[in-house]
Amino acid sequence: MSVLAVDVGSALVDGLREAVGIQAAYYALAAVGLNLQFGYAGLLNFGHIASALVGAYGAAIVVDNGGSLWLGILVGVLAAGLLGLLMGMPTLRLRADYLAIATISVAEILRVVTNSTRVQDLTGGPIGITGVADDFYDINPIPDGRYGWGSFTFNQNTLFTMIVGWILVGLACWLVWALTRSPWGRLLKAVREDEEATRALGKNVFGMKLQAFVIGSVIGGLAGILFTFDGGFVNPTFFVAQTTFNWYLVVILGGVATVFGPPVGAIAFWFIVATLNALLTQAIGPDGWWILDSTDTGAVRFVVVGVAIVLLLVFRPQGILGNKEEAMIGDH
Repeated sequence: MSVLAVDVGSALVDGLREAVGIQAAYYALAAVGLNLQFGYAGLLNFGHIASALVGAYGAAIVVDNGGSLWLGILVGVLAAGLLGLLMGMPTLRLRADYLAIATISVAEILRVVTNSTRVQDLTGGPIGITGVADDFYDINPIPDGRYGWGSFTFNQNTLFTMIVGWILVGLACWLVWALTRSPWGRLLKAVREDEEATRALGKNVFGMKLQAFVIGSVIGGLAGILFTFDGGFVNPTFFVAQTTFNWYLVVILGGVATVFGPPVGAIAFWFIVATLNALLTQAIGPDGWWILDSTDTGAVRFVVVGVAIVLLLVFRPQGILGNKEEAMIGDH
C-alpha cells in the first residue's frame, strides 16, 4: 500500500475512540495520583505502577475467593494506601534519584512475586485472575447493544466502564483541587520548593511527603481496579515499569502540578498513539514498506511519540496546561 493511500479519517476515528476509552481513563486516574506525588510534592516515584498492581490484585483476590466486588474494591484501595505507607516510610528520606531507584525496585519485586507459580493459588501466577468484573457488569443500567456512530462505537459494558472511569477521574481531580488549595496543599508546595526553609518553620516535612505519597498511592490503586473492569481479568504482565514512565509522559504532556493536566495529557497521549498506530498500520501494510514490516508498527509509533515528547520538552516544557515555574521542579 502506498503511504499516500492511508485513510486519515479512519485513523482519526481510532484515535478519538482511544482518547475517550478505558485505557485513557485508567492512565488519567493513575496520572492524577502521580501528579500529586511528583507535581505537587516533588517526589520522584518510579514505582507508581505498584499501587495499581496492589489495588487490582487486592480486589481480584477478594472476588476470586467468593467475596463481593465492593468488598474487593475497599480491600484494594486500602492495600494500595498501606503500600504507599510501607514504601514511603523507609524511602522518603532518600534523595530524589535514590527514591526513584528504591520505588521502581519495589514495583518490580511485587510484579515478580505476583507472577511466581509459588503463589499461583492466591494470585493466579502467570495466568492471572478472571471474572473480576462480573458484579460490576451486573449493575450496568445500559441495555445490550452498541452505542455511537459509524466505527466510533462501544458495547454496553465498555461504555459503562468508560462513564464510571471518567467520573472517577473527575472526582480525583476535584479532590486534588480541594487539597492543593487548602493550607495543606500550600504547605505541600512549600515542601517541594524548599524543604530546609519549611523545616526551619517547624513544619513536619517528612509527614507531608508521606501523606502525599499515600494519597497518590490510593488513587493509583483505584486506577488499577478500574483497569480490571476492562475485560474483567488481571495479569502481572499488565503492570510493567514502562507504564509508570508513560504516566510521567502523561503528566508532563498535560502540565505538571495542574489539576486537569493528567486527564488532558492522557487524552492527548492515547489520541496520538492510536492515530499513529492506525496510520502506520495502513502505510506499512502486510507486505511491508521500505525497511519496515507490519510487526514494527508498535515500536515505530512509540519512537514517534518519544520524538514528539522531546520536542515538547524543548519548546514547551510546561506542557499543554502548565507553566514553566511548575515544570521546573528539579531546579527548585
